[in-house]
Amino acid sequence: MPEIKDIFQCTRCGYCCQGETTVSLNEDDCRRMVAELGGDREAVREKYWRVSLDAGGGEVVQMKTPGGRCIFYTEEGGLGGCRVHNARPWRCGQWPLHPSLLHDEANFNIIRNSCPGINKELNHAEFTAVLRELMRIGRIKC
Repeated sequence: MPEIKDIFQCTRCGYCCQGETTVSLNEDDCRRMVAELGGDREAVREKYWRVSLDAGGGEVVQMKTPGGRCIFYTEEGGLGGCRVHNARPWRCGQWPLHPSLLHDEANFNIIRNSCPGINKELNHAEFTAVLRELMRIGRIKC
């Protein structure tokens, strides 16, 4: 039976936490994050979130990115990691095992080249075969 470690083992390099844009948070993500940080929602919103409006006037909530990196990424203790790991957004928990990898070999190659945790010994067909099986047995939800 395949395991996630067959295709990915996080090295905690923080590459996926870099950039001026981070993942959007859904309402469940927001609730978990507020509970993890132990504050009230408005305090968490003010300190950690960047809130904008989409074309329809709805709120888009993302983490702030001071210095081009997610506000929750830390390198304390010499090892990178997320300060809200237990409450991280579901998309962060999913990364880099994203469903787009199943159908887009070019995207797979970009992610494989940038993420040291991806098993470099597997080609696209081998990687996606394992990813599909992990999804089928419920180990990964994409």
